[in-house]
Amino acid sequence: MTLVLVYDGGCPFCRHFALRAELVGGIPGLAIRDGRVDTVLRAQLRSRGFDLARGAVLLEGDQAWHGAEAIAELCRRLHPSDPLLQLLRQLFAAPPRARRLYPLLLWARRMALQWKGLPEDPDQPGLRVVPRLPSGDRSL
Repeated sequence: MTLVLVYDGGCPFCRHFALRAELVGGIPGLAIRDGRVDTVLRAQLRSRGFDLARGAVLLEGDQAWHGAEAIAELCRRLHPSDPLLQLLRQLFAAPPRARRLYPLLLWARRMALQWKGLPEDPDQPGLRVVPRLPSGDRSL
């Protein structure tokens, strides 16, 4: 059965982790899907009670894991050749530790999205705010 990781492609940390897991994670057939751009998939997940703004989702058939549980399950299955994924596997493979550490990942995601001018919730509209200099100020 195909294992599918649905992540927030607007978050550079999430995107980097998902791409590395797919390329060098050692999980045959792992598929990754950017939930920020896939509105149909995001709506399907939300109807099942999985909010992408609160964490990644891992799917395998009818089974689904969300947030810390998704990352713990994925890390438990990893057989990475990559040193970064080896470290993340050690940190997040145990569900109790993943639940304690996961809020830090959500905080980093929130900060990265704010920096990029994207809303935390992909279903909320958000405009990038670009600071403007007062007219006549050429200090940059």
